[in-house]
Formats: sequence, C-alpha cells, structure tokens
Amino acid sequence: MLKQYLEVGKIVGTHGIKGEVRVEPWCDSPSFLSKFKTLYFNEGKEEIKVACRPHKNIALVKIAQVDTIEDAELLRGKVLYINRKDVKLPKGKHFVQDLIGCKVVDVDNDTEYGEITDVIKTGANDVYSVKSPESKEYLIPVIDDIVIEKKVEDGIILIRPMKGLLDDED
Repeated sequence: MLKQYLEVGKIVGTHGIKGEVRVEPWCDSPSFLSKFKTLYFNEGKEEIKVACRPHKNIALVKIAQVDTIEDAELLRGKVLYINRKDVKLPKGKHFVQDLIGCKVVDVDNDTEYGEITDVIKTGANDVYSVKSPESKEYLIPVIDDIVIEKKVEDGIILIRPMKGLLDDED
C-alpha cells in the first residue's frame, strides 16, 4: 500500500534571525517544495503552514508561529512530509519512496531479480539499484527497452534485461 505522507526533506539549520529554517530537499529540487503552503511533521500527524523558497541547493522555509532563531533551532533534524493528494504527478512518474521495495521481475519468464533499494539519478536516466535474495546488487537503467511496466500499486516492476545486464546473461 502506498504511503499517504511522503518525506520531502530534513531541516538542517537556521537562516537569519526571524525563524527561517534551511531544508535539505529529498525531492527533485528545492523549487518543488516552494509549491506547498502546507507541510507536515511526524509522518503527517502535525500540519504546519509554510512559505518556502529555493536558495541554491536547499530550500528556505518559514514556518507559521516560528519567529525566532531559538524556535527555529529546536526544529533542526526534523523531517518534513507532504500529503500525496497535494501532488499531481505526470503519467508514468512515481515517487521514489513508492519504488523502494518493489520486486523486479522478468516480464518474459517471471524470474524475480530482487527488490529496489535505491533510485540513482544519473542525468540521462534513472538507475534502479536492485538487491537480490542472495545479496547481489544489480543496476538496472530505467529506459523503455528494459523497464517494460511499472505496477507500483502492486509492488512490481517488470523488466526485460538486455544481454549482459545481469551476471548470468549470455
């Protein structure tokens, strides 16, 4: 089952003296966070009103009722969340958190290669890091020729590995 609240970043420090915090974004970019007026603490249990702006490779976030550097300092280390319903992803796009743990299965012969443990951003295309039951790591490029179908709601990614991609391929 997909989580309703998704991690988007962590408060790593303060900015200025009026209560702004520096957030290390765990999403595509700091500007993604600037679209939100509401974020959450504690896996969605605590709603907070925010104003957010990108600043270099971080996001600067002003949280309602946090008006001093001392109050902001108390938030260091807290993780911020978004509500899934507040985001409309383009067709075929998924949150990385939804992909982690998905089983990677051969579309032609049902061979299970393992589970996705990480999604690596390379610039040209993403790469799935897949750990097999034998603890082998496979790197699967996310390209149309290899990743045939993503059934994220079912926890399955169907692939057609090209020759030489996996160790035992001839």
